[in-house]
Amino acid sequence: MKFNWKYILGTWIALVGFGFSNQTTTPLYLDVPKGWPKPVYDFDRNPLTEEGFQLGRYLFYDPILSKDSTISCASCHLQQTGFTHVDHKLSHGIEGKIGTRNAMILINLAWNKDFMWDGGVNNLEMQPINPITNPAEMGETLEHVIAKLQASEKYRTLFSKAFGDEKVNSQRLLKALAQFTVMLKSSNAKYDKVMRKEESFTTQEQHGYDLFKTNCASCHKEPLFSDTKFERNGLAVDETLNDSGRMKITGKQEDYLRFKIPSLRNSYYTYPYMHDGRFKTLMEVIKHYNSLGNDKNLPAALVKPMNLSDNDRVDLIAFLYTLTDREFLFNKRFSFPRE
Repeated sequence: MKFNWKYILGTWIALVGFGFSNQTTTPLYLDVPKGWPKPVYDFDRNPLTEEGFQLGRYLFYDPILSKDSTISCASCHLQQTGFTHVDHKLSHGIEGKIGTRNAMILINLAWNKDFMWDGGVNNLEMQPINPITNPAEMGETLEHVIAKLQASEKYRTLFSKAFGDEKVNSQRLLKALAQFTVMLKSSNAKYDKVMRKEESFTTQEQHGYDLFKTNCASCHKEPLFSDTKFERNGLAVDETLNDSGRMKITGKQEDYLRFKIPSLRNSYYTYPYMHDGRFKTLMEVIKHYNSLGNDKNLPAALVKPMNLSDNDRVDLIAFLYTLTDREFLFNKRFSFPRE
């Protein structure tokens, strides 16, 4: 039998073309600002698409992920406050339950390799499992979430657009959520514009920046304003919460009371502060660090007293305010999907 290779090749191309015609997605890319480090997130394992991003966006704002459909990701991570909550110290969940920690901000996650205050998760795609299944937060199971989404015509359509068919599974759910959250990039605050020589600091902001570089930058490294590591910060343990921090994960005594160093971007609006939300204002935070020193249990950067005057503290806050990225906080692309 003689094969007509031209016919076979043409048929194969047509079939492949037809197959992809029903699975068309729009590639999406995360722009890395000039001078920033390379992201640690592996985009090859979860290529970004507009359809995947939009599916993740719908899921992020939908309380369907919780047991009683009252709590969404956005319940604790509000966009206008840097994707964290501001009206209470500790996270609130279903049935009026209260968690044990302050919600972390969701900013520039592509540059993070560990998540949560204690680094209990080391993969952005796995991160949502914790709040979804935590009894004090969403109290749900992945199996039931999948069943609810599969029963939803809206989500079957969204999953089909993102992944080529209506099948809903946990892998797709988590990848879609990761596609939305990894795009939450904040890089256009006044600070960034000054670094790009588009604007200038005021005298007060410049003095605050100088103080920052001397007293804060060793842990809150530019341009992310965090080194994403875990460190003690001189806070006494809350005897009610008895939170041992990073030690819960590693079991190592040396990690007792070590918590993840958060980014200071948009920090003016991400109150309350610290892992347990004990400080309401930036001034309280600065006063805490200003009171430290000469403690062998502290990291080297905090052993030397800051000795900031009242005016210094005000100037430091003026600089921190320049880290406010209004374009990010009010970007409709990251907001509740009303369309």
